[in-house]
Amino acid sequence: MSLKSVNDILSILEIEAKWQEQPFQRLLKCWGEMVGAAVAAQTRPLSVQRDVLWVATSSAAWAQNLTFGRKAILFKLNQKLPVPLIDIRFSTAKWKRSPLPGNQPQTLSPQQHPSYLGINDLGKIISDTEIKATAENAQAIFADWAKVMQERSYNLPICPQCQCPTPPGEVQRWRVCSLCAAKKL
Repeated sequence: MSLKSVNDILSILEIEAKWQEQPFQRLLKCWGEMVGAAVAAQTRPLSVQRDVLWVATSSAAWAQNLTFGRKAILFKLNQKLPVPLIDIRFSTAKWKRSPLPGNQPQTLSPQQHPSYLGINDLGKIISDTEIKATAENAQAIFADWAKVMQERSYNLPICPQCQCPTPPGEVQRWRVCSLCAAKKL
């Protein structure tokens, strides 16, 4: 039995790693043209393991749709790659895309957020000084909030037990909402 030195083994592994890296680098370069711009924007090849390409997708819907069409993608890729791939696996795992400079999400001001309640009856945004002046009266603010919440819940009756908006049929049938009725059972 011949024993090889650690340096010999490491140099062999390094050569194998470089050999395996080249097809993957080639795959990364041609991925966009093989799958199209729309698919390339929603996918990212991760690695090739045992001749299987692993691709991260932005959503489960993309993963499922691409799984159905993987044979066509595999055929196109195998024409370009020196070592043919056996299969492609699509998954949302490891989809962590850093935002690109042009694709950064818009930042909303607090007044633009849907949960913002600083709007008067006429739809005019209340100024910061008016908000600070009314902040001294917590009961009035709570009453305004309760009114807005009641309007948002389409003036549904309140469950006497948990104080949540409840469909009228539930209150008539069980005298509480369905969640509170289920807790009693």
